[in-house]
Amino acid sequence: MSATPSQLPPFNPDDPLGLDDLLTDEDRAVRATVRQWAADRVLPHIADWYERGELPAIRELARELGGIGALGMSLTGYGCAGASHVQYGLACLELEAADSGIRSLVSVQGSLAMYAIWRFGSEELKRQWLPRMAAGEVIGCFGLTEPDHGSDPAGMRTHAKRDGTDWVLTGRKMWITNGSVAGVAVVWARTEDGIRGFVVPTDSPGFAAPEIKHKWSLRASVTSELVLDEVRLPAEAVLPDAKGLGAPLRCLGEARYGIVWGAMGAARACFEAALDYARTREQFGRPIGGFQLTQAKLADMALELHKGVLLAHHLGRRFDARVLRPEQISFGKLNNVREAIEICRTARTILGANGISLEYPVMRHATNLESVLTYEGTAEMHQLVLGKALTGLDAFR
Repeated sequence: MSATPSQLPPFNPDDPLGLDDLLTDEDRAVRATVRQWAADRVLPHIADWYERGELPAIRELARELGGIGALGMSLTGYGCAGASHVQYGLACLELEAADSGIRSLVSVQGSLAMYAIWRFGSEELKRQWLPRMAAGEVIGCFGLTEPDHGSDPAGMRTHAKRDGTDWVLTGRKMWITNGSVAGVAVVWARTEDGIRGFVVPTDSPGFAAPEIKHKWSLRASVTSELVLDEVRLPAEAVLPDAKGLGAPLRCLGEARYGIVWGAMGAARACFEAALDYARTREQFGRPIGGFQLTQAKLADMALELHKGVLLAHHLGRRFDARVLRPEQISFGKLNNVREAIEICRTARTILGANGISLEYPVMRHATNLESVLTYEGTAEMHQLVLGKALTGLDAFR
């Protein structure tokens, strides 16, 4: 027997599908903690940081993020929070609702640099680095992409050669988040035995990380080039369980999963800005939210936003059940980033000329998402991943 309308819970415009019902009290507590931190520490300053192209408080922010358990939060042991993947996803959503650059800081620290050491490193490396990275005392970066090799990392030119018991690394990496402020870099290099990963203290002789300037996206994020000029490392610096390209790709899967959630944070911020604007902005004698075309835009934006969050939640539950496949992460990354960009663009049309002003978050999120669309696998690469899974035919070569 179905309930009558008077017996149903009221419609919640902030949660039209009732997705909060899928969350536990602990999930909600994690979300509330991260949302409050972002509201206090990022939102009052982010427009200025973005306009200046700086993240001046990055080391302080990293320590604070460590203090709330947001760094490497789905990892266990070594000072990590041991949170669920759904909780990590909720954190990514709230961080990217503030700014993609802040989520990138957390994603690269936890899902790339820390995960690589946690999953593939020796016990000595784990104990040496992970507790300090979890606390935000040491910032990490992840060196895979090169100036001439982005979507095809198998073609990397960075190489490592043995010299006695040591390794000597030479090469360049490009578009590396956190690079100029990192205390440790996980660098992938070609060796006689295939691609291997190395844990490189950034104060090693021959290591340099010049910051990349003149960006029009992810401006409140530190992006760098890594230059390795015969950097000498002891034998213990190699990640013993990382052999072949599958190891860095597994790290990328962790980071892509966070993007599935994070992109919906950027989309939510733009949708909320457009909804609030539509309720208060008057033209032709009444709020523009009362016009059919504006309502159609808002309805379509809400559909894609909450479908994307539902998809992210589904993938998170599969991740926690240890049945999430890489192709499913590609499904989420491709869909959610693409739809988030469309939501941002539609929000800009509702705000009109105000949509390009930094007084509102819309254009900042829209430009940031252009980077998110490209990194951790371009849209085209994820289309090909899904195409291969659907047809059984490899179109990469």
